[in-house]
Amino acid sequence: MISPGSRYVALGSSFAAGPGIAPVLDKAAGRSGRNYPHLVAERLGLDLVDVTYSGATTAHLLTDRQDDAAPQIDAVGPDTALVTVTAGGNDLDYIGSLLRGSLMNTLAKPATIFGRRVANRIRARVSYLRDDTAYDATAASLAEIVRRIQDRAPSSRILLVDYLAVVGPATRPRLDVPLNEEQLPSVALMADRLAGAFAQAAEKTGAELVALSDVSKKHAVGSAEPWTTGFSLRSPRFGGVVPYHPNEAGMAAVAEYVVRQLEQGPN
Repeated sequence: MISPGSRYVALGSSFAAGPGIAPVLDKAAGRSGRNYPHLVAERLGLDLVDVTYSGATTAHLLTDRQDDAAPQIDAVGPDTALVTVTAGGNDLDYIGSLLRGSLMNTLAKPATIFGRRVANRIRARVSYLRDDTAYDATAASLAEIVRRIQDRAPSSRILLVDYLAVVGPATRPRLDVPLNEEQLPSVALMADRLAGAFAQAAEKTGAELVALSDVSKKHAVGSAEPWTTGFSLRSPRFGGVVPYHPNEAGMAAVAEYVVRQLEQGPN
């Protein structure tokens, strides 16, 4: 178990940062004061350094600046006791493809007045297919992040926290998921293969894996208690949500599973 007062560094993209969840601590980063790193730190009394940033790729964790922010790995030092990592989806354009597909389908619906062929051409502008090399590269980047953390903080516990499911058994084509029956399985496959990249990186490096991707499928969009938001064209400023991202219940669930993993001790 991590002792109270220990230094905890949170790395990752929007699925860790929590855009759209109040209070907003950093508007550019889309970083919430109620994201899972803050909830974990609050629960365990940890000294949190949260450098999560919406839109981050694994390169932004390793080497690249993002806006005015330094590479996230720079926040990890010898005194770091805990590091969580949730990244890789942007390397694959996972949520980006889902958003564009939903937007194209929304636009295609009124376009049917010009004929089904026109509508289908609009829908076909988005592909959910990625070849094996893309997933292998993501797994390799996640593994490199772990190795870099191990070099900087040899005594730290490193948790790879994968992505909450957006699509699950209860997800059906409707207003908050404007995808058709052919597209939904492709999105689910992309999510499963992203989860596989996390598992592969954990196996290669010895990092601990917090696998939310599978357990959260029963809390996907369309379920009775969703942990992620659906599609919306309305900004959070006007009562909308950040589409296809963790909601408050989702962040609370991720924090609970992270705490459970820490209480169990290293694998």
